[in-house]
Amino acid sequence: MTTALITGASSGIGAVYARRLAARGHDLVLVARATDRLNTLAEELSSAHGVAIEVLTADLVDGPQLEKVLDRLRSNPPIDILVNNAGAGLIGEFTTAESDEMYKLLRLNVLVPTLLTSAVVGGMVERGSGSIINISSVLALLPEYSNGIYAATKSYVLTLSQSLAAEVTAKGVYVQAVLPAATRTEIYERAGGDISKVPNVMEVDDLVDAALVGFDRKELVTIPPVPDAAAWDAFEQARFALAQEFSNSEPAPRYRA
Repeated sequence: MTTALITGASSGIGAVYARRLAARGHDLVLVARATDRLNTLAEELSSAHGVAIEVLTADLVDGPQLEKVLDRLRSNPPIDILVNNAGAGLIGEFTTAESDEMYKLLRLNVLVPTLLTSAVVGGMVERGSGSIINISSVLALLPEYSNGIYAATKSYVLTLSQSLAAEVTAKGVYVQAVLPAATRTEIYERAGGDISKVPNVMEVDDLVDAALVGFDRKELVTIPPVPDAAAWDAFEQARFALAQEFSNSEPAPRYRA
């Protein structure tokens, strides 16, 4: 059996990943702040699927608590699938945001998945197998649609996934970035928003089921609401076509006085 560690596993996307991966026969390490919720979910899944489940209560923004999770990622039995799901939102404009709130968001959305991935990927490379699932957002591609720094943090997650995949895919490690659009989770309420005012909200079960189809297909980037894969392919082709111009050693004529 393989073991998956899921952050933010007590509700929403993380809890559905736990249910789906347990149903596939994976042992689990569930990480979140809500001990009661984690224990309830662990009992449900171990009873239903007969898998082994560890519960790690941790506030990942807190250094010593994060270190507990990092230690588990480095220890045995090895973690074969890491789901970097824990994250938060921050409603409001950059110009009025509190610095301590931005700091917390950057720690959770940027630093935490970076350190967790760093802790686990070395062992995966040594074994020649393993998977890392990073939950990003479609706002990584549409930063103009979101005030503040949330979109920027999710752009980082997407970029990290792409650069890491370029480094470790040939070494047997699969990296997937999942880009949800509006999804019915608690992130809106926790950030002080109202999901009832958001149009075209996807149900979380549908999101994770679609993401796992992309996982099985070994997609690097999975965008569940986009119906035509050719749209993403065209976006990537345009990006690489633009990159062909980066190697010019002189400024483009349009920038010459």
